[in-house]
Amino acid sequence: MTGYTATVTVRLKQGVLDPEAETTKRALSRLGFELEGLRSADRFEVDLDAESEADARERASEMAERLLANPTIHDYEVLVDER
Repeated sequence: MTGYTATVTVRLKQGVLDPEAETTKRALSRLGFELEGLRSADRFEVDLDAESEADARERASEMAERLLANPTIHDYEVLVDER
């Protein structure tokens, strides 16, 4: 078994309201930063042992599908690095 760190980034799908990002965007605008858009995201770093990088990615994707993300309103991305 090899140790891997899977990084799962969860974002709201395009078109889903993102009140956290809208509030932050307005605050940044008041500070003088002009933005075309801003999206919030959650990032989870999961340390796990797996037989291969593909196995680690599959397990992290299952975690995202079952708990970390709501596939109805979220998109997610999984990146895997060997520790």
